[in-house]
Amino acid sequence: MSPALLVLGLAAVAVALLLLTLVVLPGGPGRVPLSRLDPSTAPPTSALAGAGAAAGAAVEKVLAERGRLAAGAAALETAGMRTSLPNFVLTTGLVAVVAGAVGALTGGPVLGLVAVVAVPLGARLLVRFRTSRRRAAFADQLDDSMQLMASSLRAGHSLLRAVDAVSTDASAPTSEEFARIVNETRVGRDLGDALDEVAQRMGSDDFVWVAQAISIHREVGGNLAEVLDAVGHTIRERSAIRRQVKALSAEGKLSAIVLMVLPFGVFGFLSISNPAYVSGFTESLIGYAMLGAAALMLCIGAFWLKKTVEISF
Repeated sequence: MSPALLVLGLAAVAVALLLLTLVVLPGGPGRVPLSRLDPSTAPPTSALAGAGAAAGAAVEKVLAERGRLAAGAAALETAGMRTSLPNFVLTTGLVAVVAGAVGALTGGPVLGLVAVVAVPLGARLLVRFRTSRRRAAFADQLDDSMQLMASSLRAGHSLLRAVDAVSTDASAPTSEEFARIVNETRVGRDLGDALDEVAQRMGSDDFVWVAQAISIHREVGGNLAEVLDAVGHTIRERSAIRRQVKALSAEGKLSAIVLMVLPFGVFGFLSISNPAYVSGFTESLIGYAMLGAAALMLCIGAFWLKKTVEISF
């Protein structure tokens, strides 16, 4: 066993014993203090919880100073992730440090550096993936939502009551977005502004038409149920074309993903199975130049594949 792994194991055991002492084991027999029965008194926090709160506050301060707090929180909200931005950043940083340490001990400094860089990139890709999936689900559910709104209006309900019906009966994420519209209008926000914000957050051109139709109806009047039926019919046809385009381009997207992941998978497998074979890239200037050229060609290939399989609709 290498000395580095032995030191790492001893440190892990020490941290585990410390956590066991501070968190798990009781402090000893005794009666419940009367302060715990007072609702105005905040419950005491453990040392681990206090350290986590202090770290989260520090991360939040740094993000606020750099002006990324609002944009990051909005990105997590659009992705449907319930965690706060400081906790997300702190968790990503801790996972990156652990992954870098494990990679450096098992495959050398190059693999450790790759692991440290890969974790934040993976976190960003996760947010983008969940955002795109949530927006796609919203677009697929929009036709049924318009039919539900039109049915509520024909039944004699008001526009706000029709929006509330969608927030109650529709599936997520449509129900979540419409519930937010209802809550914002209840506290005094204009309905048109709330609809426009949902269209912008979901990146839906179809919902922009819905918001415009509702705004025009509020100004000039008319039969909004028929207007929503017409808009829903257009959305239904666009959704059918979108699904057809998605099915035809699925093979190209899968091929692009395989081609981009394959070099990293092969490099990682060789770093673990035969480190001496890969170490030649880090022992001379020519090896580093080859790694740089490979990274440049991968970036060019990724850009080319993205433009090939990405179809604007």
